[in-house]
Amino acid sequence: MADNNTTESKRFSLNRRRFVKYFSAIGLGATLLPGALTAVAQDASEITVEMVNAAAKIAGLTMTQEEMEEIVESLNGNRSYLRQYEQIREANLGNSTLSAIVFNPLPPGYKLPTARKPFIMSDVEVSKPATDKDLAFLPVTHLAKLIKNREITSTDLTKLYLSRLRKYNPQLFCVVSFTDDLALRQAKKADEEIAAGIYRGPLHGIPWGAKDLLAVRGYRTTWGSSAYKDQVIDADAAVYTKLTEAGAVLVAKLSMGALAQGDRWFGGRTRNPWDMESGSSGSSAGPGSATAAGLVGFAIGTETQGSIISPSRRNGVIGLRPTFGRVSRAGAMALSWTMDKIGPMCRSAEDCALVFNAIYGPDGKDNAIIDVPFNWDANADVRKLRVGYLKNRYFRDLSDIPETTGRGGRGGRGGRGGRGGRGGRGGGESRQAVKERDDAALNVLLSLGVDLKPIELPDLPTSAISFILTTEAAAAFDELTRNNRDDLMNGEPERSSWGASFRRARFVPAVEYIQANRLRSRIIEEFNEFMSDYDMFIGSSLSLTNLTGHPEINVVNGFTAQGLPASMQFTGKLFGETEILLLAHAFQNNTDHHLKHPDLP
Repeated sequence: MADNNTTESKRFSLNRRRFVKYFSAIGLGATLLPGALTAVAQDASEITVEMVNAAAKIAGLTMTQEEMEEIVESLNGNRSYLRQYEQIREANLGNSTLSAIVFNPLPPGYKLPTARKPFIMSDVEVSKPATDKDLAFLPVTHLAKLIKNREITSTDLTKLYLSRLRKYNPQLFCVVSFTDDLALRQAKKADEEIAAGIYRGPLHGIPWGAKDLLAVRGYRTTWGSSAYKDQVIDADAAVYTKLTEAGAVLVAKLSMGALAQGDRWFGGRTRNPWDMESGSSGSSAGPGSATAAGLVGFAIGTETQGSIISPSRRNGVIGLRPTFGRVSRAGAMALSWTMDKIGPMCRSAEDCALVFNAIYGPDGKDNAIIDVPFNWDANADVRKLRVGYLKNRYFRDLSDIPETTGRGGRGGRGGRGGRGGRGGRGGGESRQAVKERDDAALNVLLSLGVDLKPIELPDLPTSAISFILTTEAAAAFDELTRNNRDDLMNGEPERSSWGASFRRARFVPAVEYIQANRLRSRIIEEFNEFMSDYDMFIGSSLSLTNLTGHPEINVVNGFTAQGLPASMQFTGKLFGETEILLLAHAFQNNTDHHLKHPDLP
């Protein structure tokens, strides 16, 4: 046996050397190692064994001295691969060029929903409020009826929101660009159409705000970064186009954390209207703050890993992160082609349904879009929903709860981490306070006839593949890093750490990136198998579901002793927006938390 093993070992070693030598000879040796080796090679007069050895350690390879020397000899003798990489850079791909590798969140054999049903809204009763302040805080469902019945005009409502934006922006730092001229033109057109009997639907004449990573022709699209603060993109984002076709009125480009991270941007730190001393979380900082403060009818945010849910928690708004591939990202800043998602941030769940209905679906530009119908019936029976709740989050026994919840309310890190915090639970709430609020929320659902099942999420290795996001982000902002323009984001108030992340990502081996996505496929299959018994669960796992592409909604479920909004989340099955919206809508019909608003100074 020993002799056979020795023979096999020698044969394996010989074959391996031939394998390495073959790929080196055709210029692919560097692709077996981290991109760092190639980066070094561009400036070095020649590749050395020490360079290869260092890169091999990062790549998890063990090679003999002879094998490394073979690679060095081949790479120094044929540097055509460097020219290939240079040709890629010379193509000036920028941020907007799509990847040919398209992420699909569907596990093998998944059957897409195909039924299309009538869209049925709530029949709300509303009269014009006595004050402009009360009018400004109405949900879209109510504003839409007032406009349709011509009790208010879009022009007057637009002027109201523009006025409030200018009044409170010096405190909230939530606006990057005002779009007064465009807004008043669109509002005037809406009023004329409605007067002529042309009604486009519930968003007709409703003023809204766009996160400033959505391009709008003629206006700056800054991505929240000093490096792009004067950027004007000669295109309209697909979401803007769809909302314009629905008759909505754009009143402002709203702030975002620099390059979709946090709530700090080159204009300041966006504030939480419930607590002006704290930030609004991010990276959809402006949409969360402006919606909560009654400065827009609704807003559009984006999420890569927490950037809708986290600021929705902090600001006490209803934020919907749709299933990956539901809403076109054409004309939006790319951070991660396999994780970026666009969704509404509103003051009610049904508002989210109305906005989502206007923006979802294919546009012929985003190659990741999956065409699946969205059906909404505000009167559907929630008792038919299969709902779980996370046992380790929704405590049913005081002994399970930590003595205090800690500092809480830290919010997410936007596109990077989306840690989320506890959505404004306040400083060190007692476990009794947490239990009472959570129990009250679950008891509302139980009173509606919803059968709640305690569940535990499967233990899946999401942390092992978290570098997918930063690796793709580094590619999206390759030019920024190579030209050292990321240094522009190192000062106040941005204090962005993206530059360091982008540089670290250059050391990720291409093979490991591919392997991470293969492991991601396995995680998707296992999680979808787990979800097969449920339409949704009450709770959140941002690191998991942003990788698998599942939808989630944030719902205000009470307030802390400090008067800050607290929230719960519903996480749905793939394409389960209807179900999570329906449960959130039913919850809001039986509570009044979402009707409260901050008392702005």
